[in-house]
Amino acid sequence: MSGEAETMAVAGILALLYRITPTAVSQGPAGTVTRNYLAEDHKGRRWFVKAYPPGTDVAEDRQALALGETARRAGVPVPAVRRTVSGDVIASAGGLSVSVAEYVADAQTAEGGLSGGRWAAVGETVGRLHRVLVGHPAGPPRPVAARAVCDVARAGRQLEELLARWAAAPPAPDGFAAWCAHTSKQRLAALPEVAARLEKLPVTLMTQVVHGDLASPNLLLRGEKVAAVIDFRPPGHRSAAWELGRIVLDPRTVLARPDDWIPGLARAVGAYRAANPELPAEDLLAVPRVAAGYLACSVYPLSEPLNDPAAVTPELEAYGRARHEATGVLWERLDEAEEALRDVLR
Repeated sequence: MSGEAETMAVAGILALLYRITPTAVSQGPAGTVTRNYLAEDHKGRRWFVKAYPPGTDVAEDRQALALGETARRAGVPVPAVRRTVSGDVIASAGGLSVSVAEYVADAQTAEGGLSGGRWAAVGETVGRLHRVLVGHPAGPPRPVAARAVCDVARAGRQLEELLARWAAAPPAPDGFAAWCAHTSKQRLAALPEVAARLEKLPVTLMTQVVHGDLASPNLLLRGEKVAAVIDFRPPGHRSAAWELGRIVLDPRTVLARPDDWIPGLARAVGAYRAANPELPAEDLLAVPRVAAGYLACSVYPLSEPLNDPAAVTPELEAYGRARHEATGVLWERLDEAEEALRDVLR
């Protein structure tokens, strides 16, 4: 289906199945898998429309939307989902499936990094979110071995596989692919040291139902406040410390705020603890070590030139290099970061 044809199909679904009379439908910000649209109705209300690729099994997407609705009912800033005339959260017609939510105006993603009052605002929001989801029917919190959160053995296998594939099809000497191959070698060589550093983690970390994809593009900010948390994943247990660290220690924030990320992290963790005092202090102290270990054990986006060359954009290249550089910064200043958190958690 062409872009124009799909736009018309989206407009038809809005009118027929949502009772939204669109006066305009335009392309929205790109999604990882979905194609997104912005629609305005005859009353001037704006809607965010997510169109799923043909053949998508939307069962998991329904679960993800329901998880967001659970958080919204408890006061977490999540955009309201518009239901169809039959009460569903996803509508399907003519091979196209869409979901519709209220549009969050005058907001920007957290990709520009955290600063000022945003540190505490994000920490407080994530704390409230985790406090809400701890009672989700998918199951109560449970401890897992810390090595399962930062899996060095798995990273070794993945990096060895990547290097074998690069050896079979050597990249051109210049460019992102060559950087990925070289960096994969560096990462593999560094894994014994990574494993030694991760020995200082608690034996277990608490897992619970979390957002699941709380990356910077999925957190919307307005000034120094959190405007919205978007794009939940289906309910699943992950480390709460991992999710907190993923958003407050985003590589772009760490690199852009060399003098501020440690006190900012302390403010975020303090606000998180005030909102969610049930997460053990040792998990919160582990946030920067988990963040550094997770980045060191991740092969993304080093694998993208091999697995999905079309996904390699200048933005992805810049992000990949930032992840690698930020990993080094986190390790270098880990003792300082943990000491700052000890002061907050006393």
